[in-house]
Amino acid sequence: MRDLGTARAATSESFDLAEGPFWDVRDGALSWVDITQGHVYRGRLGAGGTIRIDERLAFDAQVGAASPGTRGDVALALGGAIVRRAADGALTTLAVVAPMDEVVGAAQRRLNDGMPDPAGRFVVGTLHKGESDTPEVLVRLEPDGTLTTIDDDLGLSNGLAWTADGSVMYSVDTTRRVVYRRSYPELGPREVHIELNDGYPDGICLDADDHLWVAVWGAGEVRRFDPGGALVGVVSVPAPHTSSVAFAGPDLATLVITTARSELSEQQIADWPDSGRLFTFEPGVRGLPATPWGGASIAEESEGRS
Repeated sequence: MRDLGTARAATSESFDLAEGPFWDVRDGALSWVDITQGHVYRGRLGAGGTIRIDERLAFDAQVGAASPGTRGDVALALGGAIVRRAADGALTTLAVVAPMDEVVGAAQRRLNDGMPDPAGRFVVGTLHKGESDTPEVLVRLEPDGTLTTIDDDLGLSNGLAWTADGSVMYSVDTTRRVVYRRSYPELGPREVHIELNDGYPDGICLDADDHLWVAVWGAGEVRRFDPGGALVGVVSVPAPHTSSVAFAGPDLATLVITTARSELSEQQIADWPDSGRLFTFEPGVRGLPATPWGGASIAEESEGRS
């Protein structure tokens, strides 16, 4: 295993729970969310690996993920529903996955990490806050508006990634500390690809060499694993709650890393003052382009029926 170096802070602003970095290759924009604040950000990479914020959208529910679409729209994991925000700002609910009034004991469910698959279909999972025995799910929104259940037995659904040819899908169950692997789009048997003994796997992405990059919550690291699942490199991050990762930039050579202040004590924040910022790092390899969400037609059909 090789120490790859230390990521540098890229934003002057800190976020409560930054997640879901998404580089839009069509216009060179970076988007991400602050889940607990209900904010979606859009910005640009600048000189020296800095990130400039150009736009902030505020919503009245937590935002687990935001994926730019093919028509100027955005797929949102908003509260417990998959919602389309049109280019003019109009919101349309496409599917309710985890009703926000679905409370089990002290637990409340919401959507968490989501990402378009290689065909542009939005895939998203759930989590709960509080004590609950209810299993979490991972679902796919189909072009006809129906939901396909991929998993229904998770502890906390999190990061998603696909190989360049779309034949293999990786998905994270954070509480079980595992990254799963399965064939795709025809869903094959699920197998454990990586299991961590320290920290918790969160957001993930793949590089052009089919190596998986895993943001490790609680460890202040992004770890690189080879196609066989062996750990081959580590990027240190000066923030213990490393939440997600994506390749960005015109050549997809910059690693963007999100972090969080959420769930840190006052002493931990004092010890790690850059917590909550976005970070960047040049690992010497290139990433894979993210697929934009292609589901605008679902929303248009829904609007036509309403």
